Amino acid sequence: MTAAASTPKGERRRAALVEAAADLLVEGGFEAIRHRAVAERAGLPLASTTYYFDSLDDLVTAAVAHRCRVDLDAGKAQLAALGTEHRDVNALVEVVLDQLLGEDTTYDAVLLRYERLVTTGRRPYLRPVMRAMQAEFHELLTEIFARSGKPVDRKRLAEIIALVDGAVVNALIEVDPDPRAVARTMLRDALS
Repeated sequence: MTAAASTPKGERRRAALVEAAADLLVEGGFEAIRHRAVAERAGLPLASTTYYFDSLDDLVTAAVAHRCRVDLDAGKAQLAALGTEHRDVNALVEVVLDQLLGEDTTYDAVLLRYERLVTTGRRPYLRPVMRAMQAEFHELLTEIFARSGKPVDRKRLAEIIALVDGAVVNALIEVDPDPRAVARTMLRDALS
């Protein structure tokens, strides 16, 4: 971070750029993050994107990390509200799908979420951020299962995530797609 970015004004501007880029990422995927679009969304001069970030890749990385943090914070809030009572399979399935598919389960939102995951493979600079966030996310899911009275180990959690991911990807190509409904059915069967 530059010296100017460590001042309160610089920190606010940098944060505004990151938030704007993260919003664009959610709305339109990686292709939506462009210097001009981010600056306009943040209400800052175009030059600010190159002043606070060495490259577009740095800005994209910050946006991805911010978005992952927002998702993790939402998941932690949901976990805090869960309590430790045993819940039936249907309730557990909904909580897990909230974590895996996000709050907005419209077709476009789910598609963009999965595009972000797949596109990370084409952007090696994002892998360290995604791996770190994935580790936290897996801890969160493991705790959700434990608090729900259905503890899972690392291998079983990987199987569950792969099952949901596969169901969602297959559902995305259906004539009348409803990825959450398809994933719900598959996950309910796997957990029953």
